[in-house]
Amino acid sequence: MRVLSLIYGLLALLSLSTVSAEIRDPGEHFFESTFGDYSEELEIAREEGKKGIFLFFEEDDCPFCARMKGTILNQSAVQVFYREHFKNYRINIKGEVEIVDFAGEAMLEKVFAEKRNKVRATPLMAFYNLDGQMVVRYTGAASSIKEFLMLGQYMLDKGYLKQSFSRYKRLQRKKNR
Repeated sequence: MRVLSLIYGLLALLSLSTVSAEIRDPGEHFFESTFGDYSEELEIAREEGKKGIFLFFEEDDCPFCARMKGTILNQSAVQVFYREHFKNYRINIKGEVEIVDFAGEAMLEKVFAEKRNKVRATPLMAFYNLDGQMVVRYTGAASSIKEFLMLGQYMLDKGYLKQSFSRYKRLQRKKNR
């Protein structure tokens, strides 16, 4: 099973190499539109066969958020990979917009960020499983496209059950030498 997962992961990464390094607006091609009902988005993710939900917690004046959007989230290979496996949304940590969390409770975006997810710095990237539980949390900008794709693969491989992302990265780099 583990070998099969690795083979699928490698095939996905290889297929991404055939996608040109086209730069596209992440607001249109990475993030998906939502009415803010994340319990409903969870149902849709299950129906579509996604592996989870990816939330990008951000704020307007965050230079690292802008860097992620301008150098990583705008890459077509990243967009294809993440859209294939996850439902992707952004959350404004100071937002006054009412949303419904994964459990069906209504609250403001900023309350969801601060109280429910304890977001203290941005960007914060979080993966939720299909039960609405946060299983991967990464604070700060990814250093590269490769690292961000590896973060997604870490979620797909359920690497979080066995090791930290730092250890997972180190082991992946050793394998690829």
